[in-house]
Amino acid sequence: MRKMDLLIKGGAIFDGTGKDSFEADIGIVGDKIAFISKPSAFSSQRSEKIIDARGLAVAPGFIDTHGHSDFTLLADPRAEGKLFQGVTTEINGNCGLSAAPLYNEAIIQREKDLRELGIRERWSTLREYLMILERRKLAINFVTLAGHGNIRASVIGYKNKTSNAAEIKKMQKLLKQAVSEGAIGLSTGLIYPPGIYSDTKELISLARILSDKDRFIYTSHMRSEGERLIEAIQEVLHIASKADIRVHISHIKTSGRENWHKIDKAISLIEDARKKGLKVTCDRYPYTAASTDLDAVLPPWVYDGGSEEEIKRLKHLMTKERIKKEILQRHPDKDYWKSVSVSSVSSEKNRWMEGRALFYISKKIHKDPVDTLFRILTDEKLRVSAIFSSMNEDNLRRFLSLPYTMIGSDSSARSTDGPTYKGKPHPRGFGTFPRFIGRYIRDEGLMSMSEAIYRVTMLPSKTFGINGRGIIKKGAFADITIFDPDRIIDKAKFGKPFLRPGGIYYVIVNGVPALWEGRSTGRRTGKILRKGVL
Repeated sequence: MRKMDLLIKGGAIFDGTGKDSFEADIGIVGDKIAFISKPSAFSSQRSEKIIDARGLAVAPGFIDTHGHSDFTLLADPRAEGKLFQGVTTEINGNCGLSAAPLYNEAIIQREKDLRELGIRERWSTLREYLMILERRKLAINFVTLAGHGNIRASVIGYKNKTSNAAEIKKMQKLLKQAVSEGAIGLSTGLIYPPGIYSDTKELISLARILSDKDRFIYTSHMRSEGERLIEAIQEVLHIASKADIRVHISHIKTSGRENWHKIDKAISLIEDARKKGLKVTCDRYPYTAASTDLDAVLPPWVYDGGSEEEIKRLKHLMTKERIKKEILQRHPDKDYWKSVSVSSVSSEKNRWMEGRALFYISKKIHKDPVDTLFRILTDEKLRVSAIFSSMNEDNLRRFLSLPYTMIGSDSSARSTDGPTYKGKPHPRGFGTFPRFIGRYIRDEGLMSMSEAIYRVTMLPSKTFGINGRGIIKKGAFADITIFDPDRIIDKAKFGKPFLRPGGIYYVIVNGVPALWEGRSTGRRTGKILRKGVL
């Protein structure tokens, strides 16, 4: 037998299938698992490197079903925040925003992001983007959806209008091209411009392009996760039915205390659809605080025409009063502003605001919270991220417990230094997976460890068509995470979001150790997975 490149000895193998763990040795040759056998069946002399995994859990590399690393991986391909969590594969292009296609107003809108991250290359197609990304030599495997926001902005721009037949045809063409170049499906972000301006008919017309439901997927950040949550779920299920496509609900939640009671109806809708044969899944991060752009607080009509028009409205006295009135109608409780915190700004003068709630910022600058909101958005030219504490812990547990719920960090890949080390981002970027396994599985017993590992490995692999990953078996790709079930835990906090988790000691990507005895090896052997297939 050929000498092993790596031998993992004596660990408790959670193979990703949901079955009970078993003790075995794993031999790796190249980027594949060469054998799985009873401990000591093969001599240690047959391997270049040996990991003594006795007392540790050995699992397939975790799959982050909801990433936003499309641009941060270009700026810094080390992806430390993901690797430290045991993530070896990430699904990107979520919430309607992908790296491509980028034409016309879409590329103009992204220009600030690229410049801010120091990215010099420019591209239009997914093929061009993936070629650039491949040259970076990624630390983790990369999968992407095609963002509806990109597609609509490339054809229609950021205008508040219903698409016509000619525009839909152009969007269909761009989607077909993205899929032919490697996208695994279509994602929508229906609270963000320009996706917010699309109607259900447009979304069905695009999703039908991908009607081979066993091959592609439609994922959605729905139109509402609070006030109109039920209607939003009904729309997603309607699209799935009419387009005959698998559907995946992104970061499912009940946002806002007044909407917490809707969880029973929300789950009932999904489970009724599943009983009728619709393939419906979802993902969730294990926190009760969300994060997105601060201007998500504004009424949707304010976005019409793109960022420059939005800023003009925020500066126009009468328009600003109208916006303020609508915001206060929706959020009349002053305590709401204690639940909204600035996580990152682009200017140095406002850096002190990072990590602080709008309520306290407003006290500091002697303005009311809404006027403070307007000032920050105009000062920063809308480039402000925020954290919104609006969810319920019991509802979180219920969503996590659903057998079709996977784990998605809803974060971009960041590192502990370099261009992505800035601001006070949501701690999920460094804590999601160890928090799920350490707090909710080990400490609270939400489900068995075997089931939990299935949720972060084989289930997402099957759902998104990532062949040969998410499972430990002979011939599978050697993406493996080794951790101590008694010690794995998140340490990142809202005030200190870059703290690495504890209890994860080895992470192997395509047969090569990226994390060894808890330390980064600097090896970057991730691959671009086009359509989930190498």
